[in-house]
Amino acid sequence: MVDYIDAHKDAFGVEPICEELPIAPSTYYAAKTAPPSARALSDERALTQIRRVHAENLGVYGSRKVHAQLRREGHTLARCTVERLMRRDGLRGVTRARGPRTTVAGDPAELPLDLVERAFTATRPDQLWVADITYIRTFAGWVYAAFVTDVFSRRVVGWQLSTNLRTDLALDALEMGIWTREHDGHDTTGLTHHSDRGVQYRAIRYTERLAEAGAVASVGSRGDSYDNALAEAFNSLFKAELVRHRGPWRSIEDLEFAVAEYIDWFNHRRLHSAIGMIPPIEHEQQHYHSHRTPDRNSERVTASLR
Repeated sequence: MVDYIDAHKDAFGVEPICEELPIAPSTYYAAKTAPPSARALSDERALTQIRRVHAENLGVYGSRKVHAQLRREGHTLARCTVERLMRRDGLRGVTRARGPRTTVAGDPAELPLDLVERAFTATRPDQLWVADITYIRTFAGWVYAAFVTDVFSRRVVGWQLSTNLRTDLALDALEMGIWTREHDGHDTTGLTHHSDRGVQYRAIRYTERLAEAGAVASVGSRGDSYDNALAEAFNSLFKAELVRHRGPWRSIEDLEFAVAEYIDWFNHRRLHSAIGMIPPIEHEQQHYHSHRTPDRNSERVTASLR
C-alpha cells in the first residue's frame, strides 16, 4: 500500500487515497519514517548483485541463469527470491523468435551421407562440429553470419560475417575453427563436420579444406531445420541475445565488433544448461584435465623413488 500511495500521491494526495484503501494516514507516515526492515535490507543487497550479473551478461539472462551465476560466485539466494526481485526491478531475459531460412540447397545427387541423423551428441571436443549461416538486417543492407560450433562443449570455434553468401563466408569460419584448434594444440583428424544442404558447404574448396584437416563431411538427409537443429539453436540464441537485443545495426562494421564481443562472452562466460550451467571453454578444460595423459618422465621418476 505504501508503494501505491507513493506512486499516486502527487495526483490525488495522501489522505484521499488512504480513505479509499482504507489505511490511516498516520500508518502511512509511520511506515515512511520507520527504518528499513531486515528483509528490505537483504533484498537491496541481493538486488545489487542481481543487477550486476544481469548487466555483465549483456542483459540477456533470465532469473534461472542469474540464479545459477550467483551460486557459482558463492551467493546462496533462493531462485524464487531472484525471480521476485528481478520482476520487481523490471529485469528479464531475452526471448527467441524464428525468421526466414537462408539455405540454398545443392544438388541432392552430390550430397554426402547424413552421419549424424539428428543425434547431436559428442563425448569429446572435435568429435562433431555443426555449421550454419544466418542473416542480420542493417541500415546498409543484409549481413550474413557463418558459425561453426563444437557439439561437445557448445563452443563457437569459428565465425565470419559478409555482405554476400559466397563460399568464402563459410570457408573463413571453418578456417578460424581449424586454426583455433591447431593453435591450442589439438588435432581435428576424425572430426565429423555436419551442415545443411547449402551450396556454400558443398563447394569444392570447402570440401577440400575439410579433407586437408582430416574431417569427414556430413549433410542432413531430409533438408529441414531438425537435421541441423543444434546449429539452428545457436542461430536463434545469437539473434535473440545480440541482434534484436542490441540492435538496430548501421552496417557490417558495427556488427563485427559486437559479434566478436558476443562470441567471447558466449565461449568464456555464458552459462549453458546443456553442459551443466558452465561456460563452453570451462567444459572443455574440465574434459582435458580429466583425460590428461601422465607425463612419461614423471612416471619414471615416481617409479625410481619407490
